[in-house]
Formats: sequence, structure tokens, C-alpha cells
Amino acid sequence: MTELIGIDFGTTNSVLARLDGAGRVTTSRYALGAREFDVFRTVLCFWNEETRDRSIRRHAAGPYAVEAYLNDPMDSRLIMSMKTYLAQHSFTRTNISGKIFTLEGMIATFLEGLTQGGQAEMQVVAGRPVRFAGEGADDDFGEQRLRAAFAQAGFASVDVALEPEAAGYRFARTLQAPATVLVGDFGGGTSDFSVMRFDPRGRAQVTPLGYAGVGIAGDTFDYRIIDQVVSPLLGKGDVYRVMGTALPVPPEYFSGFARWHRLSLMRAPRTLRAIEEVAAASDHPEKLRMLIRLIEEELGYQLYQTVSAVKAELSTNESAVLRFAHAGFAVERRIERQEFESWIAEDLRRMAAAVDQALATAGLGHDAIDRVFLTGGTSFVPAVRGIFAERFGMDKISGGGEFVSVAEGLALIGRDRARRPGA
Repeated sequence: MTELIGIDFGTTNSVLARLDGAGRVTTSRYALGAREFDVFRTVLCFWNEETRDRSIRRHAAGPYAVEAYLNDPMDSRLIMSMKTYLAQHSFTRTNISGKIFTLEGMIATFLEGLTQGGQAEMQVVAGRPVRFAGEGADDDFGEQRLRAAFAQAGFASVDVALEPEAAGYRFARTLQAPATVLVGDFGGGTSDFSVMRFDPRGRAQVTPLGYAGVGIAGDTFDYRIIDQVVSPLLGKGDVYRVMGTALPVPPEYFSGFARWHRLSLMRAPRTLRAIEEVAAASDHPEKLRMLIRLIEEELGYQLYQTVSAVKAELSTNESAVLRFAHAGFAVERRIERQEFESWIAEDLRRMAAAVDQALATAGLGHDAIDRVFLTGGTSFVPAVRGIFAERFGMDKISGGGEFVSVAEGLALIGRDRARRPGA
């Protein structure tokens, strides 16, 4: 029997939703040790496993890929942000451990890990953005490659729907009359804003009117906290001395915190030696030596998880305490929401500009928007919500299913399309 599923294939995270015989939608969960996830990191990890007589290429996807990479980052290959290349004609293939992978092949490998088998019995509705990422993106080409990746993964049937349509699908079904809706979809790496016309009575029920996106979302906010609270304790802003001349500690030592996996890449012996040489000549050598230790002991991912939890707490409380300790390093710092908002002020300005750009591409003013639907974890941040309250009023704002709404909406779209006459 064919199973209907919705797959939100995201730049940072992906989600799979299943529709059961009673019409209920549930999202797949993935166990890793004592932890369980309902979002699946959009990453692949490849490594070679040496046996007595040959080398065997292995791979893992999602949280299992993260675990494999953290176990041995120097001898593995981490593949991230695959979605950003879909509409780029310039990226077609890459060499991984002596084997050539097309982009479609890598995405297919990831999808096999996401579904954990059974694709031949699955009818999938896949999400696609209104506009794919990148300069000069070819949207038709992007959808064509997305479909090809799903087919290569072995799915019995592949349909495609717009991600913002899916994000607001449950919400749109409550509308009694046509409405112009701004959908804000906040991911880990990007924030996308779509102006759409929902018509519950019309044949063309969803019409895209305008779109804008910006490469700022939850991961950026995490980095701001680390940059302000953690990095100064590890030597950022300090100086070291060469022949009596004071020089700033290289800021690139701390740019690794912008993404958790970059800290792993700093484990190269040459990089660690360079940091130690600067530490020996610095005013506070103990700080940089602690940075070396955090790099060597692979604590980037753990640190990011701790910071992300503090950010989430600041969405409901006026302050939160960042606590992180390892060996001789400890952080215990109360962060006020107002302070956090000052750190992300420029990011908020760019988000607001993208919202205005979406309206401009639709040729509409603020008063033409009937409703606003927000989804994604970053939509909980009060200062982010304030962008929309200021422009449209709190009474127009709705939300729901902030992490899984796109995938669930895709599954429901598949169900309703199958019910249409002639389907």
C-alpha cells in the first residue's frame, strides 16, 4: 500500500511527515542514544573504514552524520547546505573519496537516510522555495533537479508544492474568504518571506505574489551570543607582542564559532601550533590555551546546543543564564533580553528590510496584508515578532507547528490533491 508523506528538505534541517489512514499527520522522530529528534540535520558525512585488505567508504546522514563527523573530523568529509546549489548550473558534481557524486546523487543519499527505507512504497510531496538560493538561480532547473534527486532515491511518486503554501496550509484552511497572507518561514540559516493570495473557493487556491529572503536566522543569533559572551573569555580582543609591538589576536580564530563544524576544522596541527605561538606571546596565554583545548576536545557542537537553549529561554523570559563548563573552563553569565536584542539589532534591521522587499515585489503596501503566518523557531524571538507587529498589528499574526508545519502541510496538500476530481 502506498504511503503519503511530506518532506521539507531544508538547508539546515529536514522534516518528514506521514499521513495515516485516518487522515492524521505525524512527524518522524529519530533516536540517537538517549536523545530523540523530530528534525533531521541536512548533512551527510563520508569516511573510509580501513580493513585488512581494502578501504570501505561509509556514510551517514542527519544526526548520525554529525556524530560520525565529531568522532573523526580530520578524516571525514561533511556535506552541508546541499539545497543552496540546486538552482546553480555551475555546481554539478564533486569527488568524495575517489567516487564522483552528482548533486542529485548526494541529495538522494541524504533522503534515503531521512526515510530509513521504504521509498518504493511512498508517494511524496516535496517542498520547494518560491525562489531558490543564489545569484542567477534558475528556479525551473532547481525544481527539475529536486525531482530528479527524489526519483534517484527510489520514491514511487513525486509531487512538488511551494514551502510557504505548505507552512500556512492548516491556517489557510480556516479562511472563509480570499485573503492576502504574508508567510514568514524562519529556518536555521535563512529567513524567507512570501506574500501569497489564498482563495479557499477558487480553482487556483494559492497564488504567489512576492518574495524576499535573507541569510539570517537562528544560527546567526546563536553566534551573536557566543561572540559576545564566550569568545572574549577565550582571547578575542586580546593582544600579543612581537618584538615589543602589540598586535591583536587574529579574529579568524573565533570565526570558527560562526558554525559549529568550523571549530572542528581547526583541529589541524598547523592551526593549533599557530594559536599556541600567539598564546605564548599574549597578555593572557591561558585564554588561548583554553581555546586550543575546546578545539581539541570537540566541544563546538555541545556549546552551540547550550547557547541555543539560552536563546529559546530569552523568548519567554526577560533574562537567562548561560552555563557552560568543561575542565578548567566555565561560563556563567546572566543575559538580559534587552542586551541580546542589542547584539542582534543589525540582523533585525536586515530581516525587516527583507519583509519590506517582499511587499515591494508584490506591489503591495502594509495595509494590503490581511493576515501574517509565522513559522520556525526564530519566530518566537520577541524582537523578530515585533517586526511584524509594528507593520501589521498583533491581531493579524498567527503561528503554529513552528518546526514541522511545512512537512505536515505538504502531506495534507498531497491528500487534498488526490481527492480532487480527475486526480
